[in-house]
Amino acid sequence: MRSPIRGLASSDGEEGSARTPLLQSTPRVEAAPACCSARYNLAVLAFFGFFVLYALRVNLSVALVDMVDSNTTLADNRTSKECAEHSAPIKVLHNQTGKRYQWDAETQGWILGSFFYGYIITQIPGGYIASKVGGKLLLGFGILGTAIFTLFTPIAADFGVGALIVLRALEGLGEGVTFPAMHAMWSSWAPPLERSKLLSISYAGAQLGTVISLPLSGIICFYMDWTYVFYLFGIVGIIWFILWIFLVSETPETHKTISRHEKEYILSSLKNQLSSQKSVPWIPMLKSLPLGAIVVAHFSYNWTFYTLLTLLPTYMKEILRFNVQENGLLSALPYFGCWLCMILSGQAADNLRAKWNYSTICVRRVFSLIGMLVSSWASQIHLPLFQEWLGLSLLKV
Repeated sequence: MRSPIRGLASSDGEEGSARTPLLQSTPRVEAAPACCSARYNLAVLAFFGFFVLYALRVNLSVALVDMVDSNTTLADNRTSKECAEHSAPIKVLHNQTGKRYQWDAETQGWILGSFFYGYIITQIPGGYIASKVGGKLLLGFGILGTAIFTLFTPIAADFGVGALIVLRALEGLGEGVTFPAMHAMWSSWAPPLERSKLLSISYAGAQLGTVISLPLSGIICFYMDWTYVFYLFGIVGIIWFILWIFLVSETPETHKTISRHEKEYILSSLKNQLSSQKSVPWIPMLKSLPLGAIVVAHFSYNWTFYTLLTLLPTYMKEILRFNVQENGLLSALPYFGCWLCMILSGQAADNLRAKWNYSTICVRRVFSLIGMLVSSWASQIHLPLFQEWLGLSLLKV
């Protein structure tokens, strides 16, 4: 099998050929070392950014378990298939100093879902804004805004359900621009044959943020007070913003400490990657079957992902009857597997393309298919009770 290191591609871009992902028409510059490089430093900072992002997103799912008076939820629960209490006795008593609210299942659903009302609004505008002001500032201020709003969550809860719903929707507005902003930055920073690795490193922070924040939120609620969940993650988000602003540059050309070799490597590899077309080809995009297939696949993936992310802790409490400390740990397990798989699959994808000369489209089709089929199979096998409970909760009047 031909090694891509010696040859040049027969297309003008990464996706231009079904046989090779490499570039033509410009001599290849030898790849700059990854260790201590500016592009991998960016990936690490982005990793922690998305770690904070998802910690700010999911902390309410666990904290809400401790915010709601359990008597209210139990009185409203109509399911018959619920487990008996099975938690082992714990020597340290559960802290009960946090204020409790009389919110029924329907109200909790509105609170948990309100984040996505804002989140969906800024997805497409986020990409446009990133092209105008740059991804660095948009991503930074998106996370900063979410962190600040998170600090005010306990106050909003005291004002009432309406105030909390509005606050969560505003957090969604801030987080909605983050992925488009990060895509815009990687379009200037990621060499084609390192794109899978760099993006998987940065976006894996989202899964690890979920893995860490769910059990940590449970521990904080159990031993301290649910209000500290929001204070802790909000402060961490502000600290990350300060590091991001001072250590990250918009492009390789503006980076102060990047080596000349790395800058030439990045710029030469991206020379034929960026389109000079300024207008958005809306009609061809709407008629594109591949784009439509990607939208359907992504919609299907997110349906399961966000349903679990938002409602799994409540399910663990109401049906499986775990306390808040155990709840956070068990709810995090699916996302630990997701994080581990993201890191490994990104490395594997680039190795298949660079060393084994598999086409980019083949690698991405196969990886996407495996991911969708495995998650679908797991959902069918392990989650029928969760689906039944969710349906009954949505039908309550």
